[in-house]
Amino acid sequence: MHKLLTDQPGLEMLLLGNEAIARGALEAGVAFASTYPGTPSSEISLNFFQISKECNLYFEYSTNEKVALEVAAAAANSGVRSMCIMKHVGMNVAADTLMTLAYVGVKAGLVILTADDPFMFSSQNEQDNRYYGKLSGLPIIEPSSVSEAKEMTAAAFALSEKLKEPVILRTTTRINHSTAAVKLSDIGQRKPAGDFQKDPFNLVTVPAVSRKLHVKLLENISKAEELSNTSEYNFIEGSGEWGIICNGVSRNYVLDAISDLAIKDKIKVLRIGFSHPMPGKIIKSFLEGCSKVLIAEEGEPFMEEAVKAFAQEAGLTLPIAGKGKSLFSRLYEFDPAMVRKTIADFFGISYTQKKSVETADIPEIPQRPPNLCAGCSHRAAFYAIKQATKGMETIYPTDIGCYTLGFLPPLSMGDFLICMGSSVGTSCGFSQVTDKKVIALIGDSTFFHSGVSGLINAVFNNHDFTLVILDNRTTAMTGHQPNPGVDMKELSYDGYNQISIETLVKALGVQHVSVIRPYNIKKSITAIREAIEFKGVSVIIAQEKCSLYAKSLKQLRGKAFFVSDKCKNHKDCINELACPAFFIEEEKVGINPSLCVGCAVCAQICPEHAILPLKNKD
Repeated sequence: MHKLLTDQPGLEMLLLGNEAIARGALEAGVAFASTYPGTPSSEISLNFFQISKECNLYFEYSTNEKVALEVAAAAANSGVRSMCIMKHVGMNVAADTLMTLAYVGVKAGLVILTADDPFMFSSQNEQDNRYYGKLSGLPIIEPSSVSEAKEMTAAAFALSEKLKEPVILRTTTRINHSTAAVKLSDIGQRKPAGDFQKDPFNLVTVPAVSRKLHVKLLENISKAEELSNTSEYNFIEGSGEWGIICNGVSRNYVLDAISDLAIKDKIKVLRIGFSHPMPGKIIKSFLEGCSKVLIAEEGEPFMEEAVKAFAQEAGLTLPIAGKGKSLFSRLYEFDPAMVRKTIADFFGISYTQKKSVETADIPEIPQRPPNLCAGCSHRAAFYAIKQATKGMETIYPTDIGCYTLGFLPPLSMGDFLICMGSSVGTSCGFSQVTDKKVIALIGDSTFFHSGVSGLINAVFNNHDFTLVILDNRTTAMTGHQPNPGVDMKELSYDGYNQISIETLVKALGVQHVSVIRPYNIKKSITAIREAIEFKGVSVIIAQEKCSLYAKSLKQLRGKAFFVSDKCKNHKDCINELACPAFFIEEEKVGINPSLCVGCAVCAQICPEHAILPLKNKD
């Protein structure tokens, strides 16, 4: 039995933040969940995927976040408690649905989890998705701890049903990926089947209907503000004349700083967990008892702007600050030391910063930048592309996935990246306005997510570029989740279909389509060269299973290689492939057999044929 299905109320269990969120949804009786995987939210989806095989919870990995929200919206409007999970940039994809779903509302609870990523640990930006609540008019709640994440998730379903609106549950990486003890409550009864009641004059958003629905949304925002002002998640701690307003994980840093600075008797703290609509009455009351106020929030000055507006409405003129050069930054994550220093500086508290640990006698830790795995088929494809385009002026628009790491030297495959699917769309523009050869790079999951529409555009407008679809048979970057091209039978799951990328691409009208096995370097180079020479849109499907995924399925067949005495130390293998299985010892190249997966790509490019399989070593 999956541990999150443990039915022992009162039991304390050590859970990852994402596990706590999944458990909170189960305790609320969630019966329908959908997602497109994205870190830092991925583990929520993985747990639901596993749990769905043991009970009547319906779960799906949707094609993209827009589709995920649409299927969840339909379920919620059929009376089934639903959850839609995504990372922060996924909300951009789902926004088209989100904005009008706020007008339509829901019949049963719908919680939309958005996992923001301050410091961009695994993201292309660090946007603050609290503004989506303001933009759409939907409520937002934000937990400050792992245990609170569970409780707030369950509460979000109740709030959604009270308002008949979706509720946004906003987390950040530090909440999603922290671990703490969580006390379990009863698992709610799931209602997996629903019934849709036709009501087109409230559910079909033509202009005449939407005008009426917008009035309802504004009424709901007013109701939500009343609830925010009485929410148990918006509370005041302490009774000093200095004030701090905080949210999310920032609350923990603030409380630590107050303790470290020994100013508990001088400070009072307003923690805001129900952050949209902001609790105006509580904030005004809080400000009236303060001589000055500091706002501690990661990301944008979302609360700061609102607090200053409430102060103006109340005719209050006390100093209120948050973001600024000598205050909190809009960049990256907070940390305890930074929060402590900012609080001390703002309130004029003298303190001695703790002396740093002396590390002069400790050797410098070797840097370990992210890298494609040993035996990654993307490395082989990139090498083949570079060989096929030697002497050409090229542009390589790339996309979101493991293969994005190909932009690093020595592969240097990646010149432009905006968002999921952008490699195909931007290639249309580059090919139209430049004379350079344009070779777009995209993964299989990303192609299904948002690359198909760009390819349709390319075919329709007769653009001239080559699209290389790096099909490693899984959604590798976020943890080997399935996508529409995955053979689910290999995972022992029935009831799924598999979509052929080759068939799809040909159906879109692409005239030159070829499938390569990138481990076969010579044939790959020939096929890529032919595709590049084709006038118009050409597609190469580089098909080779992710080596880690193949290993998990016990499908790795290759033998490890070694560098024989034939080696003349040209180092082409390192300088052109940079596979992490290679190392240099005493100026000689070696291969770590525990890392080598036996792909044989290095053996094919060695000018002396000095790289041989271990079985032939003797």
